Parts: sequence; C-alpha cells; structure tokens
Amino acid sequence: MQNCYLARQAILDRNNQTVGYELLFRDSPENKFPEIDQDIASSKLIIQNHFQGDIQAVSLGKLAFINFTEKCLVEKYPLMFDKSTIVIELVGHKTPTQHLLKIVKFYHDKGYKVALTEYDLDKKWDVLFPYIAMIKINIEVINAKRIRPLLDRIKSLNIKLIAEKVETNFQLQSLAEVGFNYYQGFFYHEPEIIAGQTLAPIKSQMLHLISETFNKPLDFAHIAEIIGHDVNLTVGLLKLVNNVATGTRVEITSLKQAAAYLGEDKLKQFVTILALSKLSSDKTNEISKQSLITAKLMSSLAKESAFVEISEFAFITGLLSGIEVILSMPMDDILKTMPLAKPIKEALVSHTGLLGELLQLTTNYIIADGENIQQLIDYYQLDADVIHQEFVKASNWCQSLGI
Repeated sequence: MQNCYLARQAILDRNNQTVGYELLFRDSPENKFPEIDQDIASSKLIIQNHFQGDIQAVSLGKLAFINFTEKCLVEKYPLMFDKSTIVIELVGHKTPTQHLLKIVKFYHDKGYKVALTEYDLDKKWDVLFPYIAMIKINIEVINAKRIRPLLDRIKSLNIKLIAEKVETNFQLQSLAEVGFNYYQGFFYHEPEIIAGQTLAPIKSQMLHLISETFNKPLDFAHIAEIIGHDVNLTVGLLKLVNNVATGTRVEITSLKQAAAYLGEDKLKQFVTILALSKLSSDKTNEISKQSLITAKLMSSLAKESAFVEISEFAFITGLLSGIEVILSMPMDDILKTMPLAKPIKEALVSHTGLLGELLQLTTNYIIADGENIQQLIDYYQLDADVIHQEFVKASNWCQSLGI
C-alpha cells in the first residue's frame, strides 16, 4: 500500500495571527508535490487522513485549506467536512466554464468558503466573484502592484486576498499596503535582527528557567526561586498543583514543595511551555506552536531509533529551534545566556551532529520546506509511517495546550 503524508503551511493575517493552514498531499516525506494526478492527490488526502482525524489535528483547530479539482467537487468530497472547518481551494482549472460556475455556486449556497487559486488577473474570472471568499495570488508570478484594478472590482464583495510565496517580512509590510489580507510563505521564519539589541531581564530569566529544567538532578529549590520572581508563573504553578491534587487534601507551604509535588515530568512540561509562551508575542505565536510540535516530534522519534543516544536532548532542542525568530536575536547571542550541553548548541547553531540531523529532519518535515528528507529517513532506518503518526500526535498535543 502506498503511503500518504501531509505537509502544511500557515496562512496568517496582517497581525501575524494564524487563520489556517494549507494542507498539502505528499506521497513520501520529501516535501515536494509528487508526480500524481491532482484528483488522486485530493482523494488520498481526504480518505487516508480525514477519517483518522488527522486533518483537524494538523491544522490545530484552524481552517484547513484543501485543494480540490473540478472532478473532486463533482464527486462532492468537500461535503465530508464541516463547512466551518475548511476552505475549498480550486485547482486545475484553465477557464471559468459554465459547469465550474454552477459547481462553485453550489458550494457557496451550502455555506462553504471557496478560494480561487492559480489566478492570473484576467477579467474572465470575475463571473465567479459573487461566489468566492478568497483569491490567492502568487507574487512570484504576478507583481503585487498589478492588483489595484482588482481591488475596485471586489470591494463590494468582501473577497479576501491571499499573497502566496511571501519570503520576507519586508514583503509582508509592502503587500499589506497594497491591499492583501492574508499571507502564506516562509516570511515568519525570518528573524528580524536588530543591531545592538540585548536580551531583556525577564526573557533572560525565562531562558534560564527552561534550561534549568533539563539539569540532572533537578534542583527544585532553584526552579522554585526563579518561578517566585514572576507572579504569573507562581499562580500558574499553584493552579497546576491544584488540578493534579483533585480529590486529595494538599497544603502547599512553599513553591519548592509545589514544584516537588508535581514531580519532574509534569514540572518540566509546565515550565517549558509557560516560559515559551511568555517569550512569544502575537507576531511569533506561529513559531511558538511550531517549536512545541518540533520538540514533541523530536522527542518521540528519538525514543526508539538511531537517535536514542541523544533522546534526552531532543525535546529542549526542538523547543528552542525557533527562539532566534521569537527573540529577534542571533542564536549565538541567545545561547550565551543558557548553560546548554554542547550537542544542543551545535544542533541549534549549525544543525550539525546527530541531534542536528534529527532537528533538520523534523523541522523540514513539519514546514514542508526541505531537501534530502527521504535520504535521512533511509540512512537512519526510520519508519515513514511512524513519523507521520507522531507528527499528528504532536499536533494534537500542541492543540490541547491551548496556547
């Protein structure tokens, strides 16, 4: 049986809030579209993933943007989904035939959001405008300044414009001025380094707290001392103890006791997640989520594989993988403030070593942007199906955190 994989790419609004993810079919862990009929690709994505609950897990409860050919629409595949959970992306069309118009109107009347893709600015597509919610424009193909006449034609229809292939934050800013509403690409992976910037004390404290939880043995007193410097962390720790202690009478007399009561595993999870959330802003929320999924996926893959020897470093490495973007500082400068093991620093700075290869494999798999993934999978004798399953589990776990 041929395997089926999902890749995803975030779609963000002008405030860098994630509105959804485009889910992309892959027939191998290599992040490129396979040489396969688009109808078959859409069918596999739906049949082999939706019924396992994968799609909503991978899209973290946000809108799932899914490609549908005209044939898939005729077969009524989108009706398998709740209309509030997906956006129908029209693919494979060359011209707006009467048949396509009838189909698009059908889904519009059913309450589904339809996005026109592969758009070339030709006025022939205007006939579809009353029935679509979004238009995707590939800015590598079409100069953004050419959309101004389009804006006048869609102004009264509340159609949102999505810019594809956005690679830099500078592009995002200029596209917002032109009139785009949403953005898709790798711009949110780009750190905006500010010369001479230093790490604020509170952020330095959070990084220290994260690294402290990975010391052996765990120093509960020291962790409690750091938590005690922040009211929100203190309240969060006590709430967590209360949740864990449901049904029993526990009188907490100190933060050290609260930390010890939770035990190492729960304390580590609480501290790392809460500290990361305090480091993140609205602008870096997507990176924060991606870092959590990366951490969980790396940890899972390292348990029983050629990566087992670096398994104790896997979670924190994944968690810190996006910290350069989150803090807008060079990774080298950030890591100077953290007493991390050498393999972790080498993996984060240069993706070298066994840990670095696991990080590269995991991050490229998640964001659908990378080469030689299959080569790494083969070399380390990993099971591609297991990677996919653990990715879904990690996405579910991230969503359950409510961040």
